Amino acid sequence: MAPYNLLLAVTTLDKLKAIPPAFWGKIGLGILAVIVVFIVIQRVLKINKFVLGGAAFIGGGLLWFNWIYHRTEPKFLTSTIDRIAPFFPTAGAYQTKQMQMPGGAPTPTPKKY
Repeated sequence: MAPYNLLLAVTTLDKLKAIPPAFWGKIGLGILAVIVVFIVIQRVLKINKFVLGGAAFIGGGLLWFNWIYHRTEPKFLTSTIDRIAPFFPTAGAYQTKQMQMPGGAPTPTPKKY
C-alpha cells in the first residue's frame, strides 16, 4: 500500500508549478518595489535638509491647492476645506462668473421668435 501512496503524493515542486505565472510576476514586482523604495530613501536622506523641506513644502502646497480647486480632498479633510475654499478660486467659479452681467445680475436668456 505504501508504494501506491508515494505515486499519488504531490510534491512541493508540483504545488509551486500549479501557481499561475501572473502571481509570480506580482511577487517579483512587489520585491522590486521594496528594493527601489529603500534605494530612494537612502538617496533622499543624503539631500540637504533645507532643500528637502522646501521641496516637501512646495509639493504639499500644490497638492493642497489642487484639492481646494477641484474639491477632490479626502473625506476627513472636507470640513476644513469647506471653511477655506471660499477664499480661493474653484473649478466652476470661472464659468459662473462668465454667466453674469457686469453689475452682478445673471445674463438674460435670449427670446425665441
